[in-house]
Parts: sequence; C-alpha cells; structure tokens
Amino acid sequence: MKKAEAREVFYRLVKTASAVVENFRPGVAQKLGVDYHAVKQHNPNIVYCSISGFGEGPYRDLPAYDLVALAMSGLMDLTGEPEGPPVKFAVPITDIAAGFYCALSIITSVLTNRPGYIEIPLIEAAISLLTHQAGYYFASGVPPRRMGSAHPTIVPYQAFRAKDGYFVLAVGSDHLWKKFCEAIGRPELADDPRFNTNTKRVQNREELVKMLEELFLEKEVNYWVSLMWQNGIPAAPVYNLTQVFSDPHVRYRKIVVESQGPFGVIKTLKSPINAESIKVGNYTPPPLLGQHTAEILKELGYTEEEIAKLAERGAIILQKH
Repeated sequence: MKKAEAREVFYRLVKTASAVVENFRPGVAQKLGVDYHAVKQHNPNIVYCSISGFGEGPYRDLPAYDLVALAMSGLMDLTGEPEGPPVKFAVPITDIAAGFYCALSIITSVLTNRPGYIEIPLIEAAISLLTHQAGYYFASGVPPRRMGSAHPTIVPYQAFRAKDGYFVLAVGSDHLWKKFCEAIGRPELADDPRFNTNTKRVQNREELVKMLEELFLEKEVNYWVSLMWQNGIPAAPVYNLTQVFSDPHVRYRKIVVESQGPFGVIKTLKSPINAESIKVGNYTPPPLLGQHTAEILKELGYTEEEIAKLAERGAIILQKH
C-alpha cells in the first residue's frame, strides 16, 4: 500500500465495493492514503468501518490487543476463581465481539442505504459484554467479584466435580430446586428453611455448595448429567475438544466440515447460522498467498500484461507455482 500502483488497485476495488474494513494503528490508514476521507473521494456511498484499540480519545495512540481490552474492560477481573488471579478467556473474545459489531453495523448501513464512517474500539466491544455485571454494579455501587463458574444471584448454578470429571448444573428457579431435590434423593432440602428460596440459597451458598460437592463426588459425570436430563434440570458435562467433536449431537449437526486443500484435507467449523433462504458459508480451503489476485484484477479490467507489471513492481503478490 506504500506504492502508488498498489493504491490505484485499491481505489479501483473501492469503486466496486459496498464496504471497507481496516484495523491499522491510528494514523496509518491516513498516511497510506486509504483512510475514510480518501476512500470517500472514490466512492461516496462507501461504508467504512475502522476497528481500533481505543478509538479517539486520550488513549488513541496506545497499542492494544485482545488481552489489553480484556484487562481494561473489567472482564478479566471477573474471570477466574475467587482467591485466584484474573484469567483471560481461552479465545480472543473482544476481537470476536468487535468483528461481530463490525459486520452488524456494515450490514445495517448497507441495507438502510446509510453510508458513512463507523468506528468500533476493542475496549467498547469488551465493555459491552459486561451486561448484567455492569447492571449489578450500577445498582449497588459495589464491583462484582470473581466467582469461578458460580452465578452471583442463583444457587446452585456452577460447575461441580464428580467422581471422574466435571459437570455444570443450573438450578435457575425454586420450581427446579424442588425437582432437583427429588432427583438427588434429598426431598427434605426442598423445604429446608436455609434453602427453600433462591434468596436463602444465595445467603447460605457455602453451606449448600459444600453439601452438594460431597454428594456429587460419589458418582460419575454421566450419572449426574443423565439424572438431571431425565428430570428436566439444566446440566451438562464439561467437555474437552475431543469430547466436543465426538458428541452425537455435534456430529448430527455436521458442525465440522472438510474441504480438500493443496496439502490435504482441511477441517473447519461450519457457520452456526442455519437459513433456508440464503446459502451460508463457503466451505473451501483458505487461499494461498496471492491465489486470487490475478482473478480479482481481471474482474476489475486489468490485462495480463498489466498484472505482470504490477507484480514486477511489487505492488501486488501473485501465487507462486
């Protein structure tokens, strides 16, 4: 993009496009001549989305990754065991959230015919995920604390250790509590004044959780999960990825898709969007570097000779055979 010839290719692409997405460091797009105001000169109807760490403001020029957004949004402080250190998510959740917001805002702008500039800072995408935790803080003024897998206002609602692994249990109402007590063979707990309402179960969380922890260690995960499912109580095993992709429901839904790539079969995950009216997902192997460059430039009107010259000048990359 530092070469004039490459920018000309980019501008020609812009004229045929609905949207442009960039996530350079602040100021880089402008230096390269591909910022919103430059792009708008070539396509006044463009939707231009800029993803950055912090957006405009005091922290505009600070470097930022997903981990930084996790830390400064409060999400990391809420993740982990109560007495343990803050923990990052296993996947880059703030990057993913920013990408979703980017896609949603572009689609909305295109469908409503409202072109213009969109700014999505990672920090704001991360803070938006606080949802009910932010609500608790606004209502009480007290920062929520780390609770591991537990829920701040529902008990029991967390992971428990069984004889051979972990499972989660979500007794989300007093009605479910009664069914749960019957299922585990402890019907007297349903009317126990310490636990007969969710409010009391929260107040006596430690006592109840300790009691259940001792009980659940007596049997295997499959026993407890099957028992809960039979009684309509939300529960699930805590899977590792081998178990995830071996699960009969996951296999039935064909969540793993395979395609033939240049180096063999490549497995990927299908889109979770299942739509009758549109085809979702182009399950082809990821392209090699420069694989489609010539094809795209020909669509834009470039001749083979022009494409070869652009490659010679280092303005484009063509796939090496």
